[in-house]
Parts: sequence; C-alpha cells; structure tokens
Amino acid sequence: MTWMVVRLLLSLAFVGGVLWFAARLAKKRGLGSSGGLVEVVAHQRMGRASTVNVLRIADRVLVVGATEQQVTLLAELDGEAVEATLAERAEAGAAGRPPALHATPGRVGGAVAGSVLDRGAWSALVGQLRERTVRR
Repeated sequence: MTWMVVRLLLSLAFVGGVLWFAARLAKKRGLGSSGGLVEVVAHQRMGRASTVNVLRIADRVLVVGATEQQVTLLAELDGEAVEATLAERAEAGAAGRPPALHATPGRVGGAVAGSVLDRGAWSALVGQLRERTVRR
C-alpha cells in the first residue's frame, strides 16, 4: 500500500516536471503568444461555426467575420470611438449599472448605433433568422 502511494506521488511529480519544462520551453520560443501585436477587443458567436470579432492590430481596429472555411474583413473602425465605448462600458460596469451607448451631440443613438457593434441590430437579425428557420 505504501509503495503504491510513493509510486503515485513520483508519477505526479514527473508529470508536473514535464509540464513545467514544456511551459518554459514554449515561453522561451514565444509559442502561444503574439507579443501583444494582435488583441481581441470583442468576440460574438453568430451561430454554431461563425463568429464576429473586433481585433486591434497595432493602431488599426478591424471587424472580421470568421467561419470554419474563411475569415472576411467586414469593416474598419475608428480606434478612438472604440476606446471611448470600451471606457464607458468599463465605467458603467464598475458603477453597477447597465452600460449605455456613448451619446455625442449630433449623433442619434450613440457611437455604435447602426454599426457592426450595435447589439440591438444583431439581436434583431438573429430574431429574424430564427423566425425563418422555425419549422411550422
């Protein structure tokens, strides 16, 4: 019985050592990280195998659609508007209230209204698609 416990502990130590060594080797070679050049700002699943992603690559903000077969550029956004919207959402989340759209004078509906980031537009689209696919 004692020999089994010792063997179990030695096996766990060996596996832990191999994982630690592999992690150090991967970190040394730069595997698993992009060096901060590409950042995923937002990610929204649209279906089983499709997503819409907002990516910040260096100083550009891109909206891309991704499926299993391809990645398509949907839009390029103003980086300052995205930063302002994210800052407002973080501020609203810290205050414990639901985030509001960033309203600026002369712009009805906020900074993201009518854009790819407009949650209401995506909700309406998904609702319409559900209505079309319901079997009757």
